[in-house]
Amino acid sequence: MTQEASKATDDPAQQTDGRRRRGQTNRASIVDAMLEIIRTGDMSPSAEQVAARADVGLRTVFRHFKDMDSLYSEMSVAIEDELRAVVHTPFRSTDWKDRILELVDRRAFAFERIAPFKHASEAYRHRSRFLSQDSGKLVIVLRQILVRELRPPLADDPLKVETLDLLLSFEAWSRLRREQGLSIEKASEVLRAAVRRILDEA
Repeated sequence: MTQEASKATDDPAQQTDGRRRRGQTNRASIVDAMLEIIRTGDMSPSAEQVAARADVGLRTVFRHFKDMDSLYSEMSVAIEDELRAVVHTPFRSTDWKDRILELVDRRAFAFERIAPFKHASEAYRHRSRFLSQDSGKLVIVLRQILVRELRPPLADDPLKVETLDLLLSFEAWSRLRREQGLSIEKASEVLRAAVRRILDEA
């Protein structure tokens, strides 16, 4: 080893930077492992499972996350990232009624991607103050997007607004896909038909 290389190895600043990078890599690996486990259908993975999937020690998991609730909070970031991409996608139509119908397909795409994480958060929510608060935030954001696109007289009809909010919710989508066993295409068709009926009355 050259004298310059030896000095670089002994440089406290460089050592600190190396530890920081390893820490960031480990943290990302832990979060990815959590998401991968949930995608496979395990709605409530343990810290031991996450550590094994991330190929790190259990102590490393809790060095980055003080408890499982902190790790679940990272999952909400994944949900927000998926929804943000959909929210910022421009509508194809300039007609407000057609934009409402577009919301069906846009949300179908987003809901399918976040479904494993949402179901996992529901399973864990009774033990997590963070997830209880986060679930309500998603409902508010989705409602704001809908209300923003509505126009009178429909926008002034509370009953129709509430009905549309329900039809375009994650809960409605989940019911059609899980409990009623519909395909993505059939679930979308059902929702478009229901939404179109309300729009035609406006």
